[in-house]
Amino acid sequence: MADLSKTEKIISLCKRRGFIFNGSEIYGGLAGTYDYGPRGAELKKNIKDSWWQNFVQKRPDIYGVDAAILMNPRTWEASGHVAGFHDPLVEDAVTKKRYRADHLLEDNGVAGTDDMSVEQMDAKIKELDLKSPDGNPLGAVQQFNMMLSTQFGANQDTASKVYLRPETAQGIFTNYKNVLDSFHPKLPFGIAQIGKAFRNEITPRDFIFRQREFEQMEIQFFIHESDQKSAYAQWKADAWQWLESIGLSTSNMQWHDHTENERAHYAADAADIQYHFDFGFKELHGIHNRTDFDLSAHQNESGQKLEYFDQQSGERFIPYVIEASVGLDRTVLALLTEAYDEEDVEGDTRVVLRFEPHIAPVQMAVLPLMKKKGLDDKAKEVFEMLIKKGIRAEYDETGSIGKRYRRQDEIGTPQCITIDFDTLEDDTVTIRDRDTLEQERVKISDLKL
Repeated sequence: MADLSKTEKIISLCKRRGFIFNGSEIYGGLAGTYDYGPRGAELKKNIKDSWWQNFVQKRPDIYGVDAAILMNPRTWEASGHVAGFHDPLVEDAVTKKRYRADHLLEDNGVAGTDDMSVEQMDAKIKELDLKSPDGNPLGAVQQFNMMLSTQFGANQDTASKVYLRPETAQGIFTNYKNVLDSFHPKLPFGIAQIGKAFRNEITPRDFIFRQREFEQMEIQFFIHESDQKSAYAQWKADAWQWLESIGLSTSNMQWHDHTENERAHYAADAADIQYHFDFGFKELHGIHNRTDFDLSAHQNESGQKLEYFDQQSGERFIPYVIEASVGLDRTVLALLTEAYDEEDVEGDTRVVLRFEPHIAPVQMAVLPLMKKKGLDDKAKEVFEMLIKKGIRAEYDETGSIGKRYRRQDEIGTPQCITIDFDTLEDDTVTIRDRDTLEQERVKISDLKL
């Protein structure tokens, strides 16, 4: 394992322990897609639950929605995606394989590609005489629209072109009027959504960091223009605090404030929380001041009034929007990177995922010391008790107790509960702590996280 990168070790562990698999693996896979196994699905759900509880259920000023993936195509014309949702593409002149021009430049030591235009990237590639990964000449850099499209309708001749949404934000904006009319919220208020998005990435890479199908957790927070600076600062603080609460360390996070060239044309301000992945500091959570661009654009395109009426002041206006957007799959990868650890224990390398207990897929594992009728029955009784307490528990009786401990370490289980022959006599069990490896004898009735 010593020769593998940390990301490669994580990928191996994810396959071995049922976290993440290659999409459509029995058919050779599909580039840029991944499937979550039982433990990965649980980890993902725990992250979503934490985010939803923190930003929706505990706040009276944020409303949750779940918008359809397929939307009227005029949505994407109004938002500017049809005309301007592009990445820089360059093609191998021989094989016709396509690559991200900015990625090729970065891989060859060129910094600052975010600030480069397509023409500047093309000139830089020519200046450095860069070749494709296959060693062939490259064509001219061009813009490539990343939206995936499909046909909507039963009759092929009359079917219309629709898009798989490239972001979840527009489903929030198109539901702004519905929430306003149904709930009559006072500014400031937000609308939140967790959902799938799709992008036809030219070169998906870095495991689940850059995929063609992914999940986002987003909030659009509607405010008066005069509150934009204070709201922007507050959402930056709230985003950072939540990432810390799920187990990401401040030493592995940093802010990246967008330059004028990096920001979308409609954004007054934008910043990303970057996480230190194995392949460098990369975007994890974005905070953007989208001004009144989106609602104004949809009002113009739809003909529907999207103004907010302030009864106290008598003012009518299009609210400004502060967006808080975090990639769920990237958060999974950040937590796996943060939690992954190797240590020497009595001459052997122990691999462990040090998840926070409220995020861990399994919180307690119940292990009978050996397969024996009395021990099995008692262990299953303890397992059922933990489940009824709302603890995410797992019953494991396969292999030696030492192998089971190591297996639970790799899963990230904070505590292992061992049922032995003394348990049958005094109703006590041994708790083994994942991080300290200390063992303690306690009463079954006292078991808790």
